[in-house]
Order: sequence, then structure tokens, then C-alpha cells
Amino acid sequence: MDGYNSSLPGSQIRLPICPNNSYCCIICCFFVLICVNLGKERTEVSKARWVEEIGMAQVIEKKGSLWVTTGVIRNGNLYCHIEEIGYLAQIGALVLLDEVDNVMGLKDIFTKCADRRYGCTWEFFEAYRHLKSLGYIVGRHGQPWSTKHDNLKPNSDFTADTGFIADRIEELQIGAANLMFDIHRPNSKFKKTDPGAPSFIICLVGDWPPRREEVEYLEEKCKLVPLKFCHVNHGDVRFFSFPKVSLPVLP
Repeated sequence: MDGYNSSLPGSQIRLPICPNNSYCCIICCFFVLICVNLGKERTEVSKARWVEEIGMAQVIEKKGSLWVTTGVIRNGNLYCHIEEIGYLAQIGALVLLDEVDNVMGLKDIFTKCADRRYGCTWEFFEAYRHLKSLGYIVGRHGQPWSTKHDNLKPNSDFTADTGFIADRIEELQIGAANLMFDIHRPNSKFKKTDPGAPSFIICLVGDWPPRREEVEYLEEKCKLVPLKFCHVNHGDVRFFSFPKVSLPVLP
């Protein structure tokens, strides 16, 4: 980092300009922006403890109504994925503790958000953060909001989750177009035990648009749920779709 922009109004902090747009620089700059703009403290702050074995955090102190549409229920307890942790920590609604109860800072949390081991990438997190900021209810595609633990082994829920994350890591590594989010429109009656069908499904794509065969395959997997595509480029989040158009047969 060899350049700086002008200081923000009311602040002595100057933001570094990264010449190569590396992810390290992007995360650091984003961290500084959050620190500058979180001037207003929240009165309802929850706490969660990171569990490395399952790549999620268990909520140990739940405050506020945001948990109605955030986190998943496993074995009767509330857990949240790393993208949820990053978003909540960013808005000051969650304090994350490590496994020995030390508070984890935003920089460490954002580093985890970019770690494929937890089924997440920085683009994945940015898409999630953008959708949540618009008010949508966002869950990982294919993962239930809540599981009934009757007649189940104690860790069976987590076995399914870790298996799902392993599959997601493989998809992220090969760079394929992947179904990432099940999206519900804002709904005051939303229940994790009975969420209903999503309003649409989000597929995260890379720099190249998916081929026609890929689109048809993904639409088939979505069944009757509308499919939308998302592209993220250094914080710029865009959504698009491929409507079917029937052309008349020319004589």
C-alpha cells in the first residue's frame, strides 16, 4: 500500500489505496471503513462461540429479533455460519468468541469469511451481506433452517452440515456455477420450522456467464423456484436472469 486518499469527515483515519486490489488489501480497507462508520452502539448485542470442528458458531447469548431469520437450529441449539457472523459483527449485533473465550476482531472474522474451508468465499460473503442489507431472508441453499433431533444421534445434524460444506468447497475450487442461497422475501410470519418454498434461488457465477447447458441444468435443479444469477466484482454486486424468449418461425 503506497497511497492514501483524503481523510474522512470527522475522522483522523486515512484509507489506504491498494494498487493491486489484492484480497488482503480489500479486507483491510473494508475493516477500516467499518471501524469508522460504527459510531452508534447497538443496545442488543448477542454473543456466539466459534466451534472449529463444525465451522460454525454456537449462539450463547441471543438478543433481538434478528435471530428469527438468522442462524440454523441443530440439536435444539442455535448456530450461525461464517457469512452470518461477518454480517452481524459488521453491524455491531454480534460478539464472536474463540474456543477459549477471547473476543475475535472483525479482521479475523473477515479472514474466515474468505476461507473456503467454511464453505464461504469473500464474494459469497459480499453477496450475502448485500442481500441482507436489502431486507431479504437468506439461507444457504440445500441446508435446512431447522432439523428435528428426535431419534437422531447427537452429532448427526453436524455430520450432514460438514458433508455439505465439503461438497461446497469442491464446487468453489472448480469454479463452477453453484446454487448458493435460498431467498425468502421479507415475511413477519417466517418460521424456521416451516419456511416454505423460497421466493427464488441465487446462483453465484464467476467472470464468465454460465453456458446454456449449465443454465438449463441449474433451472432443473431449482424445479419451479425462479433462478437468479449473482456476480460480485470487488464489492459491486449485480443480479441478472435469463428469461426464455420464443421467436416466431420465419417463412
